[in-house]
Amino acid sequence: MLTLQSNWRYSPPWWLRGGHAQTIWSARVARHWPAQSDKLYQHLSRAGRSTDGGVISGWREPPLPTEFAALVPHWRRERWTTPDEDFIDVDYLLSTGAALAEPSTHKKTPIVVMFHGLEGSRHSHYAYALAHACSARGWGLVIPHFRGCSGELNLGPRAYHSGDYAEIDWVLRRVANEHPGVPIVALGYSLGGNALMRWAGEFGVEAGRVVRSVASVCAPLDLVASGQAIGKGVNKLLYTRMFLASMQPKAKAKWAQYPNLFNLDAALDARTILEFDNAFTAPVHGFKHVLDYWSRASAKPHMRSIAVPSLVINAKNDPFVPIASVPNQSEVADAVTVLHTEEGGHVGFAQPIASRKPPGHIAALPNALLDWFSEHLSLSITPTNSPNPTVRPS
Repeated sequence: MLTLQSNWRYSPPWWLRGGHAQTIWSARVARHWPAQSDKLYQHLSRAGRSTDGGVISGWREPPLPTEFAALVPHWRRERWTTPDEDFIDVDYLLSTGAALAEPSTHKKTPIVVMFHGLEGSRHSHYAYALAHACSARGWGLVIPHFRGCSGELNLGPRAYHSGDYAEIDWVLRRVANEHPGVPIVALGYSLGGNALMRWAGEFGVEAGRVVRSVASVCAPLDLVASGQAIGKGVNKLLYTRMFLASMQPKAKAKWAQYPNLFNLDAALDARTILEFDNAFTAPVHGFKHVLDYWSRASAKPHMRSIAVPSLVINAKNDPFVPIASVPNQSEVADAVTVLHTEEGGHVGFAQPIASRKPPGHIAALPNALLDWFSEHLSLSITPTNSPNPTVRPS
């Protein structure tokens, strides 16, 4: 089984120690790639922060200054109508600013489908780093936004959740069918990683007819353990407040669309993710309560059923994904490679630039992931086209 250990080992900079520091620094300070200028980094960071509350205010991405036009990946957005008459927004990477090439002319060029984390988007730090890595190699990148995460509130009486493997299945099959003969791989960060692995376990051998391989980074594969951990101590102050600041306005907007769909007062009074998921996420998506949601949505119990080549990366010092809750190699199928790094934080993995001085960069892991995908492309079977299924209930 191919692993990352042979060509990538994470060691944090000497000046960046501890899970919290590696998590926050990577998201807020570290450059997305080594040669990125401070001015470009600041522009992209402002664009990402502009999405906060955008679901209420009608956020639109600020224009890209001319001086940066040749330095950043360009995107094309498509709006897809879902089988339940809702929509998601999907962003396609356009390398060098040109339109995505027709599949018939680039049948051997892989496409990565990236699923973002809780309240993430194309503007997440890891998405910027991955886009740059894909652009440098000429790979395609597709970023589907979970419902309500693209800057506009979705229409239906639902949002998104950690175990929505039916949505993952519909997205991946549509990408595969729109690019016949093109190698498709899938990558999920945090919440998106759990949902992706939940899909791989649910569909087993069938998943290999849609994608060549899948990978997850810092996924909370046991949602009960991670959901409880993020609501305690320093985690509650640093992370829970940040997530709720985005999630609660969306819940209020959803209630305005569908009064009495859930208990609005309880959702707005929530002070932990557990309380919010119990008041909003669970009832809106048909679960009895938060523990029913977390237990049924967790990927961990299903990972013995995974048949597609899979890579699972988690850091032992992740602040809110306890490493004891992450499966080890003996608890997963043979198709799954488990990598537990000593350090890295939660979707952090910052590394020093040549000077070994701050701020560092986060480009090493995306490139190592693409290397891993490349190795497996030569070992896997070309997936066959399969029709888009009707989205199953959660």
